[in-house]
Amino acid sequence: MIPAAFEYHAPKNLEEAFRLLDRHGDEAKLLAGGHSLLPMMKLRLAAPRFVIDLGRLKGLDYIREEQGHMVIGAMVKHAEIEHSSLLRAKCPLLPEAAAAIGDVQVRNRGTIGGSLAHADPAADYPAAILGLDAVMELQSNSGSRTVSAEDFFVDMLTTQLRPGEILTQIRVPVIGKGSGTAYCKLPQLASGYAVVGVAARVTLANGKLAQVTIGVTGVGPKAYRAENVENALRGKKASDKSVAEAARHAAHGIDALADLHASADYRREMAGVFTRRALALAIARAAGKKA
Repeated sequence: MIPAAFEYHAPKNLEEAFRLLDRHGDEAKLLAGGHSLLPMMKLRLAAPRFVIDLGRLKGLDYIREEQGHMVIGAMVKHAEIEHSSLLRAKCPLLPEAAAAIGDVQVRNRGTIGGSLAHADPAADYPAAILGLDAVMELQSNSGSRTVSAEDFFVDMLTTQLRPGEILTQIRVPVIGKGSGTAYCKLPQLASGYAVVGVAARVTLANGKLAQVTIGVTGVGPKAYRAENVENALRGKKASDKSVAEAARHAAHGIDALADLHASADYRREMAGVFTRRALALAIARAAGKKA
């Protein structure tokens, strides 16, 4: 299908983008990589009168280390994250999640900021940034503010972004010695979206799990932290038995989605399976084992 008519703008800096957002309000939509908005426009699920393309903005395509954190500009493409030697060394969970996104064409055009702002319940990055306790920087004409990953996702396709705001930066911690991460996913075969995707980060101390964070995508209407699993494992011995027992509760209290790809019961069951797999892999990596 052909999208409804719209007026196209390509601002060259944030200030111009903010002015356009303030001028056009709810009638405007931001375009980053385009892999989320354009299909919705073609299906007439979205019909903005104004499209503001952020692709020409300068200064939002960086990856750098600052004070124990990796700082990533919102316009960094999936492929750049996937192949970043700095991220692979300092925060390998993001390259692992990026490599699982869609196909080569999607990874070469899509951006981390666009994916997070769209908040698709089956997207890969939300699980990763929840597992990393990431912090997002949101900017508007009136200033900037930060929002934790746990607070950022509100509901299906809904985030904490306010009218006139743009997600400009993501901060994630450097993964230190004794820590390990992993992203494990059951993909939809046609689209590559996650039927279930689980990101795990653990820190070992004397054979026990001193820190555990788990982000889950694909199961519910938004990505979430599997706090029941985290609480059950924190301070416990990192054994196969303890991980398997805790992982069974990965979808506890979640209103699981049901569609042509999977029933709600299947998603709940697979949430436990892939949480166990992600934790086992993260623990092995934290212990320095090849995995």
